[in-house]
Amino acid sequence: MKRILFLIVTLSLLLAACTPTPAAPAGKSFTDGWGRTITLPGTPARIVSLAPSNTEILFAIGAGAQVVGRDEFSDYPEEAKALPSVGGSMGDFNLETIASLQPNLVLAASTNTPEQVKALEDLGITVYTLTNPADMEGLYANITIVGELAGRQKEAADLVASLKARVQAVEEKIMILSYAPMVFYELDGSDPAKPWTVGPNTFISRLIGMAGGFNLGDSMSSEWGQFSQEELIKANPQIILLGDSNYGTTVEQVASRPGWDALIAVQQGQVFPFDDNLVSRPGPRMVDGLEALARLLHPGILD
Repeated sequence: MKRILFLIVTLSLLLAACTPTPAAPAGKSFTDGWGRTITLPGTPARIVSLAPSNTEILFAIGAGAQVVGRDEFSDYPEEAKALPSVGGSMGDFNLETIASLQPNLVLAASTNTPEQVKALEDLGITVYTLTNPADMEGLYANITIVGELAGRQKEAADLVASLKARVQAVEEKIMILSYAPMVFYELDGSDPAKPWTVGPNTFISRLIGMAGGFNLGDSMSSEWGQFSQEELIKANPQIILLGDSNYGTTVEQVASRPGWDALIAVQQGQVFPFDDNLVSRPGPRMVDGLEALARLLHPGILD
């Protein structure tokens, strides 16, 4: 009996030795906006954001507690301001500060350079780069992928569904209108004779169109450019939106510019300060920007 037991135990040990040990579960792989493949071993508990839009998406899907660092321009929501800044002025980031935060993931944007991404990867840091969306579908896709990266898939899906419903509500109101005012969106009027504006194929231009307006800058050949005062007076927009109001430009200043009193928008008091962050940061607040535009271009339309 003892010999049989010995043989059974020996055989069991031999079988165990021959059975391969199960491999540790592989991490999940993602392809970023630059076509690079990254692998996360698990849900990142420490995320550093290198763009305001990324920061706003992370907080909007409930991943704010996972964010341990942000670029210096990330100022929304209010809680983001309390996070350590990793720089970003003039495109420069403090690699030492980023490394000291021990991130599991750095969420970059298309505004970040390949050199910056490589420098972080050389430090052994995983970097995922989001593309800059050109339309709402691209924005929804970015929110969805950030949800997958941060382990917040349900929250991201709920947010996208909510944003889509709000956009649809605006579109249903706008589609029945027969009037589209001509809009001049001022990006920088520090030189009143040649103010900067947005051209065709930009998100801001698309939002103006979705809100029931016509972007004067669509007549340009480039996505960004300057409009001469003569061209502006000739086109004579019905509405002027001051995207540079965040930098101190006021309605009163515009009204006092030489020659601008000839514009219908100035004469009729249709010059409005506008929070450029709502339409220049490709995050959830883009829909806030769309609603704000619709209310300015067509007062009472969303009531």
